[in-house]
Amino acid sequence: MSGNGHAHPTLATYFAVFAALMALTALTVWAAAQHLGVWNTPVAMAIAVTKATLVILFFMHVRYSPKLTAIVISASLLWLAMLFVITLSDYLSRPWLPIYTR
Repeated sequence: MSGNGHAHPTLATYFAVFAALMALTALTVWAAAQHLGVWNTPVAMAIAVTKATLVILFFMHVRYSPKLTAIVISASLLWLAMLFVITLSDYLSRPWLPIYTR
Protein backbone atom coordinates (compact mmCIF):
# COMPACT_ATOMS: atom_id res chain seq x y z
CA MET A 1 0.00 0.00 0.00
CA SER A 2 1.48 3.34 -0.97
CA GLY A 3 0.88 6.68 0.68
CA ASN A 4 -1.97 7.71 -1.64
CA GLY A 5 -4.30 4.90 -0.51
CA HIS A 6 -4.07 2.81 -3.69
CA ALA A 7 -2.89 -0.78 -3.60
CA HIS A 8 -0.13 -1.77 -5.99
CA PRO A 9 1.06 -5.24 -6.93
CA THR A 10 4.39 -6.41 -5.61
CA LEU A 11 7.25 -7.69 -7.73
CA ALA A 12 6.42 -11.21 -6.52
CA THR A 13 2.91 -10.79 -7.96
CA TYR A 14 4.34 -9.84 -11.35
CA PHE A 15 6.63 -12.88 -11.35
CA ALA A 16 3.77 -15.19 -10.28
CA VAL A 17 1.54 -13.88 -13.09
CA PHE A 18 4.44 -14.20 -15.54
CA ALA A 19 5.00 -17.81 -14.44
CA ALA A 20 1.28 -18.52 -14.84
CA LEU A 21 1.32 -17.01 -18.34
CA MET A 22 4.33 -19.13 -19.30
CA ALA A 23 2.63 -22.27 -17.94
CA LEU A 24 -0.53 -21.43 -19.87
CA THR A 25 1.54 -20.87 -23.01
CA ALA A 26 3.11 -24.31 -22.57
CA LEU A 27 -0.39 -25.72 -22.05
CA THR A 28 -1.48 -24.02 -25.29
CA VAL A 29 1.38 -25.65 -27.20
CA TRP A 30 0.62 -29.04 -25.66
CA ALA A 31 -3.12 -28.74 -26.39
CA ALA A 32 -2.40 -27.77 -29.99
CA ALA A 33 -0.50 -31.02 -30.48
CA GLN A 34 -3.36 -33.14 -29.09
CA HIS A 35 -6.29 -34.43 -31.09
CA LEU A 36 -9.27 -33.24 -29.06
CA GLY A 37 -11.84 -33.39 -31.82
CA VAL A 38 -14.54 -30.76 -31.43
CA TRP A 39 -12.93 -29.63 -28.17
CA ASN A 40 -9.85 -28.10 -29.87
CA THR A 41 -11.40 -24.66 -30.24
CA PRO A 42 -13.12 -24.48 -26.81
CA VAL A 43 -9.93 -25.56 -25.02
CA ALA A 44 -7.81 -23.04 -26.95
CA MET A 45 -10.33 -20.27 -26.29
CA ALA A 46 -10.51 -21.10 -22.57
CA ILE A 47 -6.72 -20.90 -22.28
CA ALA A 48 -6.62 -17.66 -24.28
CA VAL A 49 -9.36 -16.05 -22.17
CA THR A 50 -7.55 -17.06 -18.99
CA LYS A 51 -4.30 -15.52 -20.25
CA ALA A 52 -6.07 -12.34 -21.38
CA THR A 53 -7.77 -12.05 -17.98
CA LEU A 54 -4.44 -12.31 -16.16
CA VAL A 55 -2.90 -9.63 -18.38
CA ILE A 56 -5.86 -7.30 -17.97
CA LEU A 57 -6.14 -7.74 -14.21
CA PHE A 58 -2.49 -7.49 -13.25
CA PHE A 59 -0.40 -5.92 -16.02
CA MET A 60 -3.06 -3.34 -16.87
CA HIS A 61 -3.70 -2.75 -13.13
CA VAL A 62 -7.46 -3.28 -13.40
CA ARG A 63 -7.47 -5.35 -10.22
CA TYR A 64 -6.18 -2.35 -8.29
CA SER A 65 -8.28 0.29 -10.05
CA PRO A 66 -11.37 2.09 -8.75
CA LYS A 67 -14.82 0.52 -9.12
CA LEU A 68 -15.64 2.83 -12.04
CA THR A 69 -13.04 0.98 -14.11
CA ALA A 70 -14.80 -2.32 -13.38
CA ILE A 71 -18.12 -0.78 -14.43
CA VAL A 72 -16.65 0.46 -17.72
CA ILE A 73 -15.05 -2.91 -18.46
CA SER A 74 -18.28 -4.75 -17.59
CA ALA A 75 -20.31 -2.45 -19.84
CA SER A 76 -17.79 -2.98 -22.66
CA LEU A 77 -17.99 -6.77 -22.32
CA LEU A 78 -21.78 -6.60 -22.23
CA TRP A 79 -21.79 -4.52 -25.43
CA LEU A 80 -19.39 -6.97 -27.09
CA ALA A 81 -21.64 -9.87 -26.08
CA MET A 82 -24.65 -8.08 -27.54
CA LEU A 83 -22.81 -7.56 -30.82
CA PHE A 84 -21.89 -11.24 -30.95
CA VAL A 85 -25.49 -12.28 -30.24
CA ILE A 86 -26.84 -10.00 -32.97
CA THR A 87 -24.26 -11.21 -35.48
CA LEU A 88 -24.71 -14.89 -34.63
CA SER A 89 -28.50 -14.63 -34.71
CA ASP A 90 -28.24 -13.42 -38.30
CA TYR A 91 -25.55 -15.92 -39.27
CA LEU A 92 -27.27 -18.94 -37.74
CA SER A 93 -30.71 -18.08 -39.12
CA ARG A 94 -29.66 -18.13 -42.78
CA PRO A 95 -30.74 -21.17 -44.80
CA TRP A 96 -27.28 -21.82 -46.33
CA LEU A 97 -28.63 -23.56 -49.38
CA PRO A 98 -26.15 -24.36 -52.13
CA ILE A 99 -26.19 -21.93 -55.02
CA TYR A 100 -26.61 -23.59 -58.38
CA THR A 101 -25.47 -21.76 -61.49
CA ARG A 102 -26.91 -22.44 -64.91
